[in-house]
Amino acid sequence: MNRFHGQSLSWEFKDGVVELALHREPCNEIGSLTLEELERFVSALESVEQAHAVIIYSDLKAGFCAGADLRELYHRSQEMEQKEAIKGVRDYLKRIHRVMNTVDALPLTTIAAVHGVTFGGGFELALVCDIIIADKMARFCFPELRLGLIPGFGGIPRLKRDLGNGVVRDLLLTGRSINATKAQAVGLVSQVVAEGEALKVARVTASQLKKFDRRAAIAAKQFIKPIPYEELLKEIDIFCELFTQPAVEQGLKKFVESTEALPYLP
Repeated sequence: MNRFHGQSLSWEFKDGVVELALHREPCNEIGSLTLEELERFVSALESVEQAHAVIIYSDLKAGFCAGADLRELYHRSQEMEQKEAIKGVRDYLKRIHRVMNTVDALPLTTIAAVHGVTFGGGFELALVCDIIIADKMARFCFPELRLGLIPGFGGIPRLKRDLGNGVVRDLLLTGRSINATKAQAVGLVSQVVAEGEALKVARVTASQLKKFDRRAAIAAKQFIKPIPYEELLKEIDIFCELFTQPAVEQGLKKFVESTEALPYLP
């Protein structure tokens, strides 16, 4: 898997580190194309030998990732009967969960180097990583309740795994964003670095990891990072149940018709 360049993302394997770069304008929204390329990425990882780390980052100035492609979700749901649309949503969520769970359980140390907008599904992608390094301009948010939904890519169970329930409730129920300094204070982010320095620091961190015995690193990760599979399945059920409600269609319609440059911002 030495190198790949797709429409939404690219990756390169060098010196024991796999770097996955997101580059889909305007802010790496995760739709069907990105999912297909993420599936290709996790499949390619199976053939990687002598790797010790994965770094996930964004090449775009706007931020790490704004979350799911809500425009695609809205337009596809409008083209189908409700029952068919729900099946499509459930199938999509199962696929994205397989990708997220695979990255979560990788026998490699995974690092998210984030900046700017890290919202919704982008926040959830960062949460599957073992370490989050954020530049000081990064912001984290779960805005899904404004659409009548909950996070659907595994965010709630993983946030509960990593943080106290008080922080989870605050982020989920208020929909407000927190900055990198606050995220570090509550234990979400391991390092806050200068603007534009997250990838550089992630690379330095990855180079340090190769000093450790891989078997010990894998054992340590498995011990301290259980994957909440049952809760992840329940999240899909709740999301699909909520998706049938009129409030969701109204919320998605309002988002799609917004004339704001960045309608996902709180």
